[in-house]
Amino acid sequence: MFHKEGGKIILIATTLTVAFLLLANQFISIFWLQKAVEILVLSFLILILQFFRNPKRDVIINDNHIIAPVDGKVVVIEEVFESEYFKDKRLQVSIFMSPINVHVTRYPVNGKVKFSKYHPGKYLVAWHPKASTENERTTVVIENRIFGEILYRQIAGALARRIVNYAEEEMQVVQGTDAGFIKFGSRVDLFLPLGTKINVKLNDKAIGGKTIIAVKS
Repeated sequence: MFHKEGGKIILIATTLTVAFLLLANQFISIFWLQKAVEILVLSFLILILQFFRNPKRDVIINDNHIIAPVDGKVVVIEEVFESEYFKDKRLQVSIFMSPINVHVTRYPVNGKVKFSKYHPGKYLVAWHPKASTENERTTVVIENRIFGEILYRQIAGALARRIVNYAEEEMQVVQGTDAGFIKFGSRVDLFLPLGTKINVKLNDKAIGGKTIIAVKS
């Protein structure tokens, strides 16, 4: 199953793959070179297909849990000053996605979207400390009945060139459902109320829609 955001790119990649395979068969007479080109082209197509995969996840909805919005590695757990929306201290949990991770973004909690804003910006590597405030990004705040307001931020990386965000203000959203997509490498930051009990550790592998990032203390 593939994400709808990959439809056009998958079609183009498939068309180009078929064209290159036909050309290689017609114009390359050296057997080993022909096979090398075929393997290279097919590998490119496989990379595109795996990047846009959208595995079905059976989400257990629980208002006492904040779940991972994306697949990846937990790279930040710290108290920080959030300057865009809250303008106070929050617990930040960041998940870094490599190009081989699933890049679907999922809503971490149930609730109403209170804030949703796109910011153009740079394309620093996603783990750079300034990526959260200087890269292309979107900021979304969801009001949840248990945790209050939860902010998550989709951040473009060095390879990412488009962030897709489905959250619109006043929308009612369901935990674990499709919230958007980030194309080709990125990270997502969560900003949680101080005192929230964090359920993951640095370098843990997170699975979007499944891993419990935090629980109500």
